[in-house]
Parts: sequence; structure tokens; C-alpha cells
Amino acid sequence: MAKILVTGGAGYIGSFMVRGLLEKGYEVVVLDSLERGNPYVIPENVSFYKGKVGDRELLEKIAQENPFEAVIHFAGYISMKESMENPSLYFEQNTYQTLQFLENLKNLDKKYIIFSSTAGVYGNPERVPIHEDDRKDPTNPYGESKLMVERILYWYNKIYSVNYAVLRYFNACGASLDGSFGEKHTPETHIIPVALQALKEEKEFILYGTDYNTPDGTCVRDYVHVLDLVNAHMLALEKILNNPGGYTYNVGTGKGYSNREIVGMIEEVTGRKLNYGERERRPGDADELVADVTRIKDDLGFEPQYSDLKTIIETAWEWHNKV
Repeated sequence: MAKILVTGGAGYIGSFMVRGLLEKGYEVVVLDSLERGNPYVIPENVSFYKGKVGDRELLEKIAQENPFEAVIHFAGYISMKESMENPSLYFEQNTYQTLQFLENLKNLDKKYIIFSSTAGVYGNPERVPIHEDDRKDPTNPYGESKLMVERILYWYNKIYSVNYAVLRYFNACGASLDGSFGEKHTPETHIIPVALQALKEEKEFILYGTDYNTPDGTCVRDYVHVLDLVNAHMLALEKILNNPGGYTYNVGTGKGYSNREIVGMIEEVTGRKLNYGERERRPGDADELVADVTRIKDDLGFEPQYSDLKTIIETAWEWHNKV
């Protein structure tokens, strides 16, 4: 089997991806700065390199010691809120570092890459569900930093024949089925882990924004379980290795849940009342983001198995009770 370089392999989704690849028989190499990753999640049988993705000498060292065939690129910052407070951080890490990374990959003749993008590239969509070809108009620097990389990949494909699949995640969530691995970011901004942690610690959870243009006034999002997300990467990797080109896919379920519905399911699953307060909406949040998943289903045969809201909350709660 091919050897795969996973950047950000000590992060939430990256660590699940590493295990998924190993289970499928791939050899795996991890590159992670550990600024926000967790070194304890990296398996012992994986070659690990600490550093920035844009470091040319480090990438040359990796390619010499562990020749890899393809890259799955997760490394980057992910907080919409933080990007509104410190946009330069996002353009430096998500865009500039990735540009350097791609240039160095091209020079090493490494031309297969799966890129971790976001539904945030759409901003407030013209229609729901959102199709891959719909208008891109990010409402925050996080989404903009990812969209810039998508455009770079498009041109690197045209000019240098770099083969890629862009995966625009809707809301990644959930934990392993046995609760042994799960979501832990620093800082943590995602609603499900923040709410579950507040419940566990008997603290107040803050619901930001109740005046959105949605049925109950709170944001609506399409949630995809991390295990389904890993499967989408597997399918995309097989696609570009067997059919070189440039591809873009939404990764979601085609169904949205509001923040109030998230709160309701947390209370149902845990059997406990969540103490929460309501505040004004955060700048940069879109009303509703739900994926049109026709392309990824038709092209890759992607079918979510674990992304019903109850399974998502059950696995996440199991994880939070173990950490």
C-alpha cells in the first residue's frame, strides 16, 4: 500500500485519519507542529516529524527518510471567532504556510493532495442546500484563508498537474464508538464539545444568537461524524490516485440541525438539564449551512453511517466522560 503523509495528524480529525489509514493497510507519516495537537494520540508505529508545513528543509528530510506518495493536509487553525480577532494568524498559517508547502511538494514531484477545507467558504449561501458550484463569499478570515488555498490548488493543477481533492467539511463532530478518542481543541469553540463540557462541569453554556433567519432563531448546521469524514477522505484518496485531476466535494449529510436542537439532543442523551444563557450573535456566523451532497454520493459512493444526531452526541458524551 502507498505511504501517506498526514499533516496535522496530532489534531482531532487528523488523529482519526491516521488510525483509519493504518486500519486500511497504508503506511503513515505524520507532520505536526504540536502547537494545538496532542502528541499522545500519535501511534507508536507511525513516523512523526515536528514542525511547520512550510519548512522546506524538513519536508525534504521527510521525503528522503519516508518517501510518501500522497498527502492529506489537515494542518491549520479552525476557529471562526479567533480569525475575526486575529486574521493575520489565519492568513499566515492556513494560506501562506500551505502555499509554501505546495511549492515544496511540487519541487519534490509530490503531486497528490487531499485538502481540508470548510463550508465557511460559502458564507451566507444564496440557497440551501449548498452546491459546490454556488457563490463563495466567506464571512470571516477563516473561510477566506481556506478559499484562497482552493484557488491556489486550482492553478497548481492547471500549471503543474498537481492532483487534488478539496473536501469542504460541514460540521465535523463526534468521537470513536467506544469513546476512546474524541474532540479536544485549544481553544475549543465547537458547540457540541463546549456544551458537553459545560454540562459535565455544571457550568453555564452560552447560546450565541437567537435572531438568525431560521425556524427557531438559532444557527442551523449540517453535522458529519468524524468517522464518516475519515471515510470521505479514503474515497477521495482512491479517486485522485486512480483518476488524476482536480475535484471538490461537500462533506455533510444534507440535513441541518439548529443550535436549540443540539441542546435538546444533549439533554435527551444525557438525561440532564443543560444550564444555558443566551447572548448576541458572534460576528461572522452564517444563518444556515447545509450541504448538497449529490456530487460526493454520485462520484465517490459516500454514504454517512454514523452522522445521525443521536449517535454523534452519544459518542461525544462517552468521550467527555473519559477525559
